[in-house]
Amino acid sequence: MARSDIKASRSTPTINDVAALAGVSKKTVSRFINNSPLVSERLRKKIAAAVAELGYVPNPQARALALRRNFLLALLYDNPNGQTVLNFQKGVLSAIRDTDLALAVRPVDRRSDLLLEDIETFLVKQRPLGVMLLPPISERDDIADLCKRLEIDYIRVGSAILDEDSRCVASNDREIVKQMIGALIAQGHKRIGFVRGPAGFRSPIEREAGFHDALREAAVKLDPDLVVLGNYRFDAGLEAGRKLLALAQRPTAVFASNDEMSAGVMHAANELAVQIPDELAVVGFDNSATATHVWPALSTVHWPIEQMGRLAAQKLVPGFVQLAPDAEELKTVIISSHIIERKSAILS
Repeated sequence: MARSDIKASRSTPTINDVAALAGVSKKTVSRFINNSPLVSERLRKKIAAAVAELGYVPNPQARALALRRNFLLALLYDNPNGQTVLNFQKGVLSAIRDTDLALAVRPVDRRSDLLLEDIETFLVKQRPLGVMLLPPISERDDIADLCKRLEIDYIRVGSAILDEDSRCVASNDREIVKQMIGALIAQGHKRIGFVRGPAGFRSPIEREAGFHDALREAAVKLDPDLVVLGNYRFDAGLEAGRKLLALAQRPTAVFASNDEMSAGVMHAANELAVQIPDELAVVGFDNSATATHVWPALSTVHWPIEQMGRLAAQKLVPGFVQLAPDAEELKTVIISSHIIERKSAILS
């Protein structure tokens, strides 16, 4: 069929028109559309040229039917820090912008006896192309095993490496907290309070390990009274701050495992007219909006959760996303955090 005949045959070009113009089978065009590795580079260029000339736009419903999947990425989470979830979503959405993909966000209850059953029901109904798991549920091997059984690709996100490289995106929490505490020690602080995160998460374990690493390396003896349990919420930080500042020997610095709790510690200091940073240095973790909304502005760790979301989507469906990374980039597992010095603590 001539080019002019194809263009005139119907107002909306079809996959058959692309196949005719490219001189290949409909099945080959379908493989091209679905990013199959079975299509050679030579044929890929011919089909791409035909698609461009005809202005052909693949039908998402037809593609989904062929793949036996919906054009969805699923995000499963049970996390008390809503900002973490929102920032991760921003990263995912930036990766799938201008594609046929959509993001389905599903909160789950990690304490439920029906957790696995609920997740399986959701995944079977939605048939996503892939699943992203945020901590702490990303730390459960049984959920990863469920995804494997359902033949759904997944990415586990966490504060440490949780799976093989192709299925994992992580941050360097232990290392960066060690650096943060080391910076406080270098400024002369020896009594440093530590506000833990909630039990059941890997991130508090990694961050506390970094805290202890720094003290050990500097030969600073830890007073057990300086370690207080928190839960990543403001009120826990407030309670922890009051407890630490009620000690006969107050800390001269406090590290809280996230910014929300750091804000609570700062509030407790303000209640007692303790001057920040002159009498108490306060540092946090996340670099959330809270860090710049408190006064003085919070020195903190920038946790690259948005970048982690972007990389998770890119690793999950590299053939679909815009500006897809190359093979080397897709091997990336750890995205490094960094320290941001503001007014709540002198670090350099």
